[in-house]
Order: sequence, then C-alpha cells, then structure tokens
Amino acid sequence: MQLPEEPRIGVIGLGYVGMPLAVAFAKTYPTTGFDIDQERVEQLNQGHDATGEVDSDVVAACGATFTGDTAALAECNTYIVTVPTPIDDNNIPLLRPLESASETVGKYLHPGDVVVYESTVYPGATEEVCVPTLEQASGLKFNEDFSVGYSPERVNPGDKKRPLPSIVKITSGSTPETAEYVDSLYRTIITAGTHRVSAIRSAEAAKVIENVQRDVNIALVNELAQIFSRLGIDTEEVLEAAATKWNFIHMRPGLVGGHCIGVDPYYLANKAQRAGYFPELIVASRRINDGMGKVVSSEVMRLMNERRIHIVDANVLVLGLAFKENCPDLRNTKVVSIVRDLQAAHAHVDVYDPWVDPEEARAELGFPVTTELRDRHYDAVVIAVAHEQFKEMGIDRIRALCKRHSVVFDVKYLFGRADTDGRL
Repeated sequence: MQLPEEPRIGVIGLGYVGMPLAVAFAKTYPTTGFDIDQERVEQLNQGHDATGEVDSDVVAACGATFTGDTAALAECNTYIVTVPTPIDDNNIPLLRPLESASETVGKYLHPGDVVVYESTVYPGATEEVCVPTLEQASGLKFNEDFSVGYSPERVNPGDKKRPLPSIVKITSGSTPETAEYVDSLYRTIITAGTHRVSAIRSAEAAKVIENVQRDVNIALVNELAQIFSRLGIDTEEVLEAAATKWNFIHMRPGLVGGHCIGVDPYYLANKAQRAGYFPELIVASRRINDGMGKVVSSEVMRLMNERRIHIVDANVLVLGLAFKENCPDLRNTKVVSIVRDLQAAHAHVDVYDPWVDPEEARAELGFPVTTELRDRHYDAVVIAVAHEQFKEMGIDRIRALCKRHSVVFDVKYLFGRADTDGRL
C-alpha cells in the first residue's frame, strides 16, 4: 500500500480540538476543515472562533478551507477525526458521532489514504468500531487499501500557556509504515515532539488513563475535604503541610466537569466491565466527583442557616458557569448542579459568567445568565469558577454585591480563608 507522498489534510470536527489542528496543519499542507454545524463554519469563514482557542486574525489568515459540504473532503488523502465522544444519561459511551464521522470519511476514501483518530475512546474502539465503518462505507480493505492511526488530543481549553505545538503528541498506526507516516506528520506541527507507541490500543489506553488518574486523585482530595469539614480542620492547611514532602501530589478539592476528566473514565469503566472486570476505584471516584455540586450547595445552605438567612426567597449569586476558568465551554459543567439545588430550595439564583454566551446557556441548560451585577443585593455568593475577571474583581468588590450579613463561598480557593465564609 502506497501512503500519501504529499499530504492533503481533512479535519473532521472544528471544535476545541479540530480548529487548532486545522490552523496548524494549514501552515504546511493544503487543509480542509469540515463541520456539520453550518453556523460554526460561517463564523470561521468570517474569521471568528467562538471557542476562543484561536485568535481572529489567525483564523482569517491561516489558509485553511472551512466547509459544511462533505464533497470537499474528496480532495483529501489524510483525514483527522476530532469529533466528540460523550456519554448518555446512564454514563454509557455514545459512539454515534464517531461512527457518523467514519461513515462520512469512508465515502471519500481512496486507496492509500490514512485516517487518524484523535477523539478519546476506550482501548480497541478505533479498530473495533471505526475501521469496520470505514470498510463498509468505502468498500476498501483495511491495511490493504487504507490504514488508520490514533493520536489522542491533548488540548487544554483556555490554557494560553500550553498551545497545541507545545504539548508532546502520542502517535500510533495500524502498520509500521502508517505509524511512521502519522508520527512524521505530527512532527511538522508539534515543536515539543512526539511519542510513538507500538499499537493503537496502547495509544487509546494512554489517553484515557491521563484523565482517569486525575479523576481518582481529585476524588481522593474531595473525600478528604468532606472528612476534614466534619472534623473542623482546614483542608487547605492540611494539603499545604502534606505538600512539604517531595512526593506528595498537591491537588485541591473542587468540581470535575468538562468533556475529558468528567467523561473519559466512564469509557474505560465500560470497556473493563465488558471484559469481565468491575473497576471499583474508577467508578467510586466518578461517584464522588459527580456529587460535589450537591456538596457545595448543601454547605452554602448550611452556612446561610447558621446566619439565620432563610433560603426560601433568598437572593444568591453564582459567579461562573463554564466547566473551567477562562473558557466559554459549558459541556458537563457541574455548576449546573449547584444552581438547580439552590433553585429547588426556592432561592432566587442569578448566574454571572463573562465568558459564556447567554443564549447558548439558556438553550443548553434552561436558565438565563445575567449580564450585569447589582451591589448589596445578595444573601449569598458562590464563587464557582476561577475566571481572571473574578480575581481582578477582588473580594471587596464581591462583598459589595452582598447584603450586610451574607455568605461568600469560595469553591475555587480564589481568595484566602479569612476573606470568605466557606470553601471545600
């Protein structure tokens, strides 16, 4: 099988992962970016990236073609799939976006083409799910007519200090020749270098355990925080003291949302159970972290009760709605749990997030995001996300938003313990 001599790149999915890739590859190769969201495509063609990952001037000048027309993919010979891999309401992997993208690519596959997957999956998904779909859609034979690679995404939304080229890229391929082709392709855009592994399944596993490991460590700290709260011990003081030992992993308690840490462990857990093993630690960690929104709302209401602030008809401000700081991404945000718990207790809840699109929030989550702050109005303020804007506000400005007797709960340890009334 003759691999492409002159790569012509097609990036399928232009979100947080695909868009930076398309821009990077367009510097060297003819690059087409495809997305099923026509509004997204139109925005990109106008030079605007709503995710905030790529600056407008870079989008406008990158040279990539952005389209919602699948026919444009016919000119490509190297396809990179970066579509979402979510879970359903029962935490079961939803592979339909990946299958649909594979069907689309399969229609335009030619002999010698290479398909690289970046979407996070369980070990084996690329060869067990994607390859058969490609074969069926194309009529071609795997590793005889076309081949595949896997190079897991490592984009960190909102992190301007670690852009795509600065993050080491894991690479793999279905044949030794394809593995070399994929590795050399990414070496042209990744200045930090690449790390090639021997098998696609190893690359898939390496990616998923990156997030499983963080999830387990955060769950441990979240559980410790709940224990220390009942013992009247300052969690941060304990963690800072323990961190004086060189091999202590210093993490803080908090909410675990987003499309990676809050989702990927379910992919490995699902695969493990189908293989006959129940992953107790992984599942327990997910249960702890998924429940932290309720822990926060319960603590806020407890503190309000101590100060004789009735939760019914109380005015509460939640600062931040995105799943993490300095990005507009609402996927799997656990702040929603806090808001809904407070609303269920009949509080009036305002949510303020300068990063989030209010229309998107209302459409996706069912409640509005306020666009202005009112001084000396709130009975409680929950600092849920560590946006730079909230740091710049300072605790005095936040206190000015409150009534004289109020509760300020700092989920993100944005301010000192003496400045707030509670935190995890």
